[in-house]
Amino acid sequence: MDIQRKDTPWEQLSYNEKNHQLFLRQKKLLETFLERRAISKEQYEKSLHDLCEKMGYR
Repeated sequence: MDIQRKDTPWEQLSYNEKNHQLFLRQKKLLETFLERRAISKEQYEKSLHDLCEKMGYR
């Protein structure tokens, strides 16, 4: 999959590219929660695993 630059307008992205961007944002959010100790390492790993499965990144 060709990764689009961040400044590419959302409406110009394909369905797969939009899903990939959504995945990256959700992953970053989980990382932020972990860094700020809002979730444990175990919660992070479980949530990331679930996210990967739901988004098709196994």
